[in-house]
Amino acid sequence: MQSNFQTNLNEIKTKIKDITDGLLQANTLITGALSDCDHEKFQEARSHIKNINSKTDEIDNTIIKVLALYTPEARDLRHVIAYLKITNELSRACSNTRSFIRGFTDVCQDVEVSTINEYAVPMQKSTVGAIKLTLTMLECEDEEEIQEIYNDVLIEESKTDDLYEMVERNLSQQADGLKSFEKFHKMLRALRKSGKIASRTISIANLLVYAKVGGNFHN
Repeated sequence: MQSNFQTNLNEIKTKIKDITDGLLQANTLITGALSDCDHEKFQEARSHIKNINSKTDEIDNTIIKVLALYTPEARDLRHVIAYLKITNELSRACSNTRSFIRGFTDVCQDVEVSTINEYAVPMQKSTVGAIKLTLTMLECEDEEEIQEIYNDVLIEESKTDDLYEMVERNLSQQADGLKSFEKFHKMLRALRKSGKIASRTISIANLLVYAKVGGNFHN
């Protein structure tokens, strides 16, 4: 029979998984909406990340109660601390996703589809891949496998950085006047949000390694 502490911990993990799954669904929809600037899909994506702050606040309050009631130690304490920090990263990732949708829908019809398909879509696919991997890490208990998945998250995030640098150079070459520069700058600013989502997944992956393997926090 599970202890009350473990029951609470499992409930916390389930709620974190639900938010992460919503983040994944939102970014998957964005990937499909990019090429044809599908506003309906963009709006549907937003629906998967609604009221995130209230959800993370609820999790944080539960974590504080768990700490007060059970004073966990060792690995149990690492899990609780990691989950407390993960909620903040998820909140930021969802905020980045909303900003990406808002910024991209303002400019997507003004940018060549070929540029979107060559850079923006692969970049977003890597972001989705990184989110999927963090979901896998939440369920994984094998220490070696966790480290391997963490390395895969690093690879996906690195891809988003590389693609962003490539599209930045490409759009800069296309800009032939002030109006074009402003348009492309908005595009780059929106895509930077996609990269930040991937960066948040690394932070989450770091915390999961800490929770399940130990060691120190990493930036």
